[in-house]
Amino acid sequence: MLNNSLKHHHAVNIFQTGLQAVAPGAAIKNFCQLNEEMLTVDGQNYDLSRFDKIFVLGAGKAGASMAKAIEEILGERISAGIITVKYGHLEKLETIKIQEAGHPVPDQNGLDGAQAIYRLASSADETTLVICLISGGGSALMPLPVDGVTLEDKQETTKVLLACGATIHEINAIRKHLSVIKGGGLAKTVYPATLITLILSDVVGDDLDSIASGPCVPDSRTFSACKAIFAKYSIEDKIPSNVVEHIDSGISGHVPETPKAGQDFLKKTQNVIVASNFIALLKAKEKADELGYNTLLLSSMLEGETRDVAANHIAIAREVQLHGYPLQQPACLLSGGETTVRIQGAGKGGRNQEFTLAAAIKMSGMKNIVVLSAGTDGTDGPTDAAGALADETTLQRAQETGLNPQAYLDNNDSYHFFDKLGDLYKIGPTNTNVMDLRIILIGNNT
Repeated sequence: MLNNSLKHHHAVNIFQTGLQAVAPGAAIKNFCQLNEEMLTVDGQNYDLSRFDKIFVLGAGKAGASMAKAIEEILGERISAGIITVKYGHLEKLETIKIQEAGHPVPDQNGLDGAQAIYRLASSADETTLVICLISGGGSALMPLPVDGVTLEDKQETTKVLLACGATIHEINAIRKHLSVIKGGGLAKTVYPATLITLILSDVVGDDLDSIASGPCVPDSRTFSACKAIFAKYSIEDKIPSNVVEHIDSGISGHVPETPKAGQDFLKKTQNVIVASNFIALLKAKEKADELGYNTLLLSSMLEGETRDVAANHIAIAREVQLHGYPLQQPACLLSGGETTVRIQGAGKGGRNQEFTLAAAIKMSGMKNIVVLSAGTDGTDGPTDAAGALADETTLQRAQETGLNPQAYLDNNDSYHFFDKLGDLYKIGPTNTNVMDLRIILIGNNT
């Protein structure tokens, strides 16, 4: 029987293996190779001698690592470049400039970076090759509001959408309709240049038009869909009036829709997903198998309210212990995706810490179980933790420390709960981002 200390070590090892599989540098080099003047990207060839200039631009938490890989491949062939990253997510680069900015709520630095990206993109012509690097967080990090909407409007809108529990798909649908760059806008700006977009996916299902709000792909959503999202969460009265008026103007036809499929400027683009949550989970499963666990990869596409998802995971873990189904012990349950937290309290935390706390409460009475839920970007929500660990001793230790787990959960204060127990999982910025990994290791309930 594995003790919990060893299972803790195993859980971290499994997570780190999944993380290494989506390291941006390795991921990009798997898809991009240079042979003299021929650049091959996912099987498509580009003769670099045909281009007078090569620009590199983009945004996302993994942007710096992606840019470093591109510099290592292309070197002095790069004419200019600028990327925007979350504060602290840095690498040493030679040619490409880095702009640090705020996430998940956009800030002035993000606006400055987006304006610089737009200026460089606008200078591209038919003899330019543009390489766009997109990863999770790109939506917030590249804010360039449409006329009539301010940065403050976008900031407030983002806060309202995050607080109401809207999905990343819904949040990005709104963002695209408030932006000059998102929803295909960047592809339109660089045209008639040739455009290659390399993407680390941080959205469920790897929908290209949702990753960083799809700056280089057509937008499948409409102004009417945005209005429906406001209605779904009953938040229109909380959304800035400039935003509501812009959406209404789009519905009435006074503002053009975002770019849609089939437009000419999209025909000179190639979009390639170089890393995803599913790739990370497959490697995590290989490690769990290697460590001797019977492993089940539940899904890379889990969404929904964090507490409900946690309850479902623990229900499966109980089934394993009670009936040996769908796995015999020792067992490992893996899942990915991105849940949502409905903020009702005034505490501090993120969806992974909240998942682990909700799971710990549901684990009451269970033995030989360890839960680790963490974000692959190394930062869970507005905290310095990637996630948290829990096991069969969590509730007992909380009681001995005078902590009420349910009260902390009700206050959305998972960070301070696990901080006091010493069970936060802190790894710092990873410079990648493919959503979350959840690992549950299960032994006999004796």
